[in-house]
Amino acid sequence: MLSYGLGDAGTGLAATQFGFFLFRFFICSAGLPVLIAGSLLMLIKIWDAINDPLIGWLSDRTKSKWGPRIPWMLVAALPLGLSLAAIWWIPAGSVINKTLYYTLISIIVMTAYTSINLPFAALSTEISEKTSIRTRLNAARFTGSIIAGLTGLIIAGVVLNSKGLANNEYFLMGKISGFIAVTTTLISCWGLAPYAKKARKPSGKVEPIKLQFKRIFNNKKFLKVISLYILLWCALQLMQTVALIYVEDVLNVPSEIANWVPIPFQISALLGLQIWARVSNKLNRISAFNYGAIIWIVSCTAALFLPSLSKVSSLGDGVFLNTNNFILFIVLIIIICLIGIGASTAYLIPWSLLPDAIDEDPEKPAGLYTAWMVLIQKIGIGLSVQILGLLLYISGYQSCIVDNSSFNIIEQSSLAQLTIRLCIGFIPSLLVITGVLIMRKWDQKLLPN
Repeated sequence: MLSYGLGDAGTGLAATQFGFFLFRFFICSAGLPVLIAGSLLMLIKIWDAINDPLIGWLSDRTKSKWGPRIPWMLVAALPLGLSLAAIWWIPAGSVINKTLYYTLISIIVMTAYTSINLPFAALSTEISEKTSIRTRLNAARFTGSIIAGLTGLIIAGVVLNSKGLANNEYFLMGKISGFIAVTTTLISCWGLAPYAKKARKPSGKVEPIKLQFKRIFNNKKFLKVISLYILLWCALQLMQTVALIYVEDVLNVPSEIANWVPIPFQISALLGLQIWARVSNKLNRISAFNYGAIIWIVSCTAALFLPSLSKVSSLGDGVFLNTNNFILFIVLIIIICLIGIGASTAYLIPWSLLPDAIDEDPEKPAGLYTAWMVLIQKIGIGLSVQILGLLLYISGYQSCIVDNSSFNIIEQSSLAQLTIRLCIGFIPSLLVITGVLIMRKWDQKLLPN
């Protein structure tokens, strides 16, 4: 379980830092317009989606003494670490030059990311046939992912608030994160190798894309799982991407404090993962999801209507000496923690349901189903981030300029602030509610763990 938990640590760390900081890095530090930043993130996800079926197919056909999955993780570890550092570097030149650079580096980093994450994810289905063990493996996987993500947020909080680094804070953060990603991936490979040797092997059968579509669309359980997965992760990704903008530009929290705000979310998500794993095993997975969804929706609604803090002239004046500001900030942290507990269902539930859908297929091609699940999810996330960039552009959002006292000196329009509130509260709630409705008729025979 420990080795499996470490396998998603590097990619989980990268995904968390990307989710919370990459959009803001593009528009604030790299100086990209908000529409280009949103388009760039969409292109990153589209490429990430395109390489999923290819790597899944190649992984299914790979033969080695360690099985088909471990070699991919070993080869991709170092490229992932190097590209994780490179994506946080700011090149000189025009907006076009920067856009081209970040596009190229993003292709490299996401190719390495998929080469680790997708073969690794397929192992949860192949190591054991038992639902309880599969659920424990996925719980260990996402526990490692969330802990690594928390580590990444702590690194970001410390490094990004450091002074005297000549605006290289993000690059230093990337180098540290890249080293962690390489190390944890290699340790996971070492620990999983004995189990991967004995794991169930995929058929390796060559299948035309038309037959793949037919296989997928005939598997009704898989269609439900992927629908739930894309809805929950679009909601989660949208909230992560807009979170720091919401905290700084709408709630008026200083940048030095805002950089630490994602940490309560990550801690509460880790706690929620343990809660829903136990509820899932005691009751069933759908009940666990429904309880988590209620908490998620209520807390999103609270974030939608939370009042802004009163501005002060500088951080030194004591933004929290104002009693009302202090109370509102405590309420904000409580809301963030509740969102984390509810949103942790997005990590656990869809992946714990996927093996049931794979088992419906007589050939059980885990790599193929895993690839298509991640592909469709990434396309959805890419479109949601693009829509965010478009909405912010239409609303008149202006890229942030943080002064020496850690405040964004740009005053956003009322329409821009309303748009940000809708993206942090209303739209995610709507997506989660849709997921609840889709899963109402999940096969009752498969619910007990």
